[in-house]
Amino acid sequence: MLTLPTYHGTLENYRQSGTPVMPRAPEHPFSRTAFAAAHVVSDPLAERDPWQGRPAVDWDSTLRFRHSLWDQGLGLAEAMDTAQRGMGVDWATARELIGRTMKEARSHPLRPRVACGAGTDHAEPADLTTEDALVAAYSTQMEAIEADGGQIIIMASRAMAANGTGPDFYARVYGRLIESAAQPVILHWLGDMFDPALRGYWGYDDLDDASDAVLELIGDHAPRIDGIKISLLEQSREEAFRARLPKGVRLYTGDDFNYAALIEGDGNRYSHALLGIFAAIAPAAAQALEALARNDTSTFHKLLEPTVPLSREIFKAPTQYYKAGIAFLAWLNGAQEHFIMPQGFQASREIAHYAEVFRLADKAGMLAQPDLAEKRMGLLLEMHGIS
Repeated sequence: MLTLPTYHGTLENYRQSGTPVMPRAPEHPFSRTAFAAAHVVSDPLAERDPWQGRPAVDWDSTLRFRHSLWDQGLGLAEAMDTAQRGMGVDWATARELIGRTMKEARSHPLRPRVACGAGTDHAEPADLTTEDALVAAYSTQMEAIEADGGQIIIMASRAMAANGTGPDFYARVYGRLIESAAQPVILHWLGDMFDPALRGYWGYDDLDDASDAVLELIGDHAPRIDGIKISLLEQSREEAFRARLPKGVRLYTGDDFNYAALIEGDGNRYSHALLGIFAAIAPAAAQALEALARNDTSTFHKLLEPTVPLSREIFKAPTQYYKAGIAFLAWLNGAQEHFIMPQGFQASREIAHYAEVFRLADKAGMLAQPDLAEKRMGLLLEMHGIS
């Protein structure tokens, strides 16, 4: 039993009662494409000046975590915002991460799909004020991903949003990038709740106007686009957008609040998945997708619905700090030996939040080793003066 803090500033006793959902290999092909966006595991012993320069990465633990996702049949979204791109992980580190990951993926028996984030974060914002400069910056990272055999995700760029340009500028930049890629790309629409610097993306503050603009872009280049990942945390908006996509272009939900309903679909259309929460709830996610492929919606809901409150807590506002909850659960479940993140990002959430994540993870069956999880939660509590 643990004594856990609450959001009311009180302490309460808590005893685990959940039944862990244990990871296993897939037994049936999925009917949805599912990418889990994974985090990076730090190497605290090698860390120097953690707020400056490149982060120290524990490559063995980082890659072992990716193998655990692949072993369960999930694809991987690599070097995305979950991996702290622009919030502790620079392009040089991301470049090495992509290269190491793609080498591991090629040797994995399930031959998992891996899509990798291409952005502009290696260049100085002051140098990214023209169409040609932005295309060149994106192209540098896109070419590196293709050289390693990864699929390209054209990530939302802070530099694009900072320019304050209209939709025609976005259409020209993205059009050039889409047509230059060797294989169909995945677009990436990350709402400003995930990164405030992305407000006004696609050239509009109004989301209806932005939707029209990006749908026009997709229509102009549909054969060259695999899909678009949308992270706006609005189920009805995603459903309306999904209904307007050209045939053959996938909607990859990035809605960490409403993923269960969006993945199941409305009977006519459904979303695929590219989700940070899937890295934290991989056993439930993988086995739910397997059940859905077998038309066993009862098991699908039984597995996924308890994870939704957990995800909503991890992705609570300020949403950009959700990465801390992903790493926290990896630590509780023995996927890494410490709870240290690049740039000390673990300090971005309060102890009451971690206590609530612990409770909800237990109820969802996402604490695979209950004794270990309780021990480690106890260590974190002691660090905060709670015994």
